[in-house]
Amino acid sequence: MVTFFTKLAARTAALTAAAALGLAAWAGTAAAQDRITVTGQIEWGVYVDMDGCMHWWADGGLEGYMVTRFHPETGRPYCLDRNTCMVENTDTLFATDSHTLTHSGRARLEQFFRTANAFSYAIYGHTDERASMEYNQALSERRARSVAEVARSVGAVVERQIGFGETRPVAQGHNEHAWRQNRRVEVVCYRLPE
Repeated sequence: MVTFFTKLAARTAALTAAAALGLAAWAGTAAAQDRITVTGQIEWGVYVDMDGCMHWWADGGLEGYMVTRFHPETGRPYCLDRNTCMVENTDTLFATDSHTLTHSGRARLEQFFRTANAFSYAIYGHTDERASMEYNQALSERRARSVAEVARSVGAVVERQIGFGETRPVAQGHNEHAWRQNRRVEVVCYRLPE
């Protein structure tokens, strides 16, 4: 694991330096000096796509840059193991028709994100069908954001937070049993392959 992060840091530093040199060379031309003033710094990091594959990215404010990370031994794209590591009924996390976490819901999530030991997470919010599609979509987005905020508050990396509203039910039927199953928050864990 140390080797992975050491190589990641070295590769990212090299990408950042190359981008800075290229920007400095361009900014040094007379035409560029007449048009822009370059200030700021280059931001960089690792992006994990929905399939778990990793990409290095850098952005200096003028233009972004992203490359797929390849495994140094196999030459294949480096992808993390991906699995749904938590499905929680929203009734245990939120009051009805709310995106504010209950005290016990917040404690449960904090404990989960402290101990799940994943590289990063994706958080998906879902609702049942009992309100309008627009309302359900907005509620699911707010609930996903609330869960993501808890994850970030304990140092977890959240790759994405998406609300799906009522569009991805796991149970069919127009009854409380089906609605209860469809009101949920799903957390996907991205982990380093063993």
